[in-house]
Amino acid sequence: MALLAPHPRTVPRRRSVPLVGATLSYVRDPLATMRDQYDRHGPVSDLTFIGRRWTALLGPDACSEALVNRDKAFSNELGWDYLVGPFFHGGLMLLDLDEHHRHRRLMQEAFTRDRLRGYLDELSPAAAQGIAAWQPGAGTEIYPALKRLTLDLATQIFMGGAELADQAELERVNRAFIDCVQAATALVRAPVPGTRWGRATQGRTLLEEFLGRHVAAKRASGGSDLFSVLTRLTDDDGSSFSDEDVVNHMIFLLMAAHDTSTITVSTMVRLLGQDPVWQERCRVESLELGEHPGFDELSTLTSLDLVMKESLRIVPPVPVLARRALADTEVMGVPIPKGRLTAVMLHLQHHMPEYWDEPERFDPGRFSDERREDKVHRHAWEPFGGGVHKCLGLHFAGAEVRAIMHQLLRRFRWTVPADYQPRMNYHSLPFPSDGQPVDLQLLEGARP
Repeated sequence: MALLAPHPRTVPRRRSVPLVGATLSYVRDPLATMRDQYDRHGPVSDLTFIGRRWTALLGPDACSEALVNRDKAFSNELGWDYLVGPFFHGGLMLLDLDEHHRHRRLMQEAFTRDRLRGYLDELSPAAAQGIAAWQPGAGTEIYPALKRLTLDLATQIFMGGAELADQAELERVNRAFIDCVQAATALVRAPVPGTRWGRATQGRTLLEEFLGRHVAAKRASGGSDLFSVLTRLTDDDGSSFSDEDVVNHMIFLLMAAHDTSTITVSTMVRLLGQDPVWQERCRVESLELGEHPGFDELSTLTSLDLVMKESLRIVPPVPVLARRALADTEVMGVPIPKGRLTAVMLHLQHHMPEYWDEPERFDPGRFSDERREDKVHRHAWEPFGGGVHKCLGLHFAGAEVRAIMHQLLRRFRWTVPADYQPRMNYHSLPFPSDGQPVDLQLLEGARP
């Protein structure tokens, strides 16, 4: 990638309905839309999406240039701002350059290995308690059950306990997060009552009020939960987060902590439900550990780790990243003008046969030390993004997913029909709109 003067070359462009463009096609089937765009126009081309012209980057070579961003030609903040800026502004993903560096440097202190161990010491028994309340049966809708569980865990681990809110308020908070996330593909992008953008505007207000009323108490508490830690972080220069910074970061972190983990766990449940051999292989390893393994012990669940990586490949929780060009630039020789919204479409490279053997097949062994298909290209597998904006919480997310799956495997056995494909909603982060039903059975010997 290089900064450059205006380029006369014509950029390939997808022809489509004005304003709507590829929006409906993407929402129906993003992977098919990406494949069609790549096959017709190559790794760098233009399309219309939710009312604006975007440059689409497809494949690991094109995507990596924006992720690495060596010439600082792409802005995270200005890209995401168009999609969800009013609802997640001030979050780490929506910051750039020096401001991003300062906030990330401070926040790293909240995700040290010692702090992660502390978070997991509380998370594991809380996950066990939540899952123990599940009732086995055919047609159990696993996604909403997981969504409630991960929000409860995020509230407890990140905020210091459910005493901050009753169950009714937590349901409103969960709804607010959903509304804020789903505004990303809204065609009406104004706070009109009854529209997705309007609901998201109300949701952001609710989240600010919910978190804002606890900041002062958290700053004085000396607690070890993430909320309390953020209020007290300082660096060598004495820099710290303002109350507004804390609220902005908590809104983004709470969304990321429960939405992306829910998507990953639900994908793992589906795929293991369709592959009893891998499910039992994972269960054997979990039964060899204690009921509440710590952070380091969870990393020994080798089979579960392979399944998690394969699930992140098949259904990346964030299939597209947003950027905006800060100056005239180019990717792979194709010009991108200053101000152009740019879609880094990571989902496609997870399914390209150039890098993966039978990419549509569930095959966790592809990540084993003997095979390591993800090393065929250094950017073939990017579920956590890359460059300076690579997900700061990826190690916590991995541990949370392992802890939840560990409890599920020790308590239940489940099946999913081999031909079942969830009806995925891609208005923003993907989720199964049918609730993803499974046949959930209490494991022999597990306490009822």
